[in-house]
Amino acid sequence: MKAIFDDRQWAHQPKHFMANGAILPNPEQAERIERLLGGAKAAGCVVEAPLDAGLGPIAALHSPEYLTFLQTIHQRWQFIEGAGAEVIPNIHPMSRSDSYPKSAVGQAGFHQGDTACPIAAGTWQAAYWSAQSAITGADLLLDGERAVYALSRPPGHHAFGDLAGGFCFLNNSGIAAERLRAAGLRPAILDVDVHHGNGTQGIFYHRKDVLTVSLHADPERFYPFFWGHAQERGAGEGLGYNLNLPLARGTGDDAYLEVLALALRRIEAFGADVVVVALGLDAFVGDPFKGLAITEAGFGRIAAAIAGLGLPCLFVQEGGYLCDELGDNLTAVLTGFEQSRA
Repeated sequence: MKAIFDDRQWAHQPKHFMANGAILPNPEQAERIERLLGGAKAAGCVVEAPLDAGLGPIAALHSPEYLTFLQTIHQRWQFIEGAGAEVIPNIHPMSRSDSYPKSAVGQAGFHQGDTACPIAAGTWQAAYWSAQSAITGADLLLDGERAVYALSRPPGHHAFGDLAGGFCFLNNSGIAAERLRAAGLRPAILDVDVHHGNGTQGIFYHRKDVLTVSLHADPERFYPFFWGHAQERGAGEGLGYNLNLPLARGTGDDAYLEVLALALRRIEAFGADVVVVALGLDAFVGDPFKGLAITEAGFGRIAAAIAGLGLPCLFVQEGGYLCDELGDNLTAVLTGFEQSRA
């Protein structure tokens, strides 16, 4: 299996993260790259750099207003007297239809949904090449590859069309799915991150040409809180094309796989001919977020079940935070998939 990664993705080095009123070190550290690359290589992956497909595939999902903000906000932030080194919002609109301010502070509040997505000097560059890694992965499937792993970091599934959040700036999985759809395929996005992919859901919620399915820790008491509930089924033409499968905190391998079977049946019923897996490894029992309790062997079983669909598959990296087993968990996914489709 090919793995796609660009060294410019190291440029995003977030420092801060606020949780429960405390300012903490940001969990989405660049060190994740080293561990994930090690896991991909241990699975036999050949690592290649992405091609540059330009801004078009990104702008197919993200508004020009938002992309302008991401590209310029850090430089503008430097003109604010006494501003911190990172762009972090401190005020938010009541709704997306509220007025759009000219001030950098106001625009940060409009385009950054929480305090977990600080923007620094290298953030746009890293996010751009993270998205390009996913785009190249999609293009490789279009060229005949059966499975590709995109080491997309920073991750993307909490990013809406015009809103960053939860460590995410550009919705890599969604961008890849849209690339595949535009080429005439019928993609399903299967999100196995411990957190609900609220940005992905929001982007496709009114559409019927991309199926979105997510297994995640129940958001009643877990991020992202306001999205990911079972009654969210899509709207308008998209009604019935979004499936949320919230799981009780601490759910382990066997119970998870039972619910995954429901997700895979929905993908089959959609008639998908390609799958984008939003691959969060933070469902691991030892992950710092402690939402679910999947083991290393469990990740292999999850991948084997996905392989059972018999469809081309693009794995796009989402969460999975620093712990000793992070690389091993990725190895388990990629080898589990490859061995089951051999």
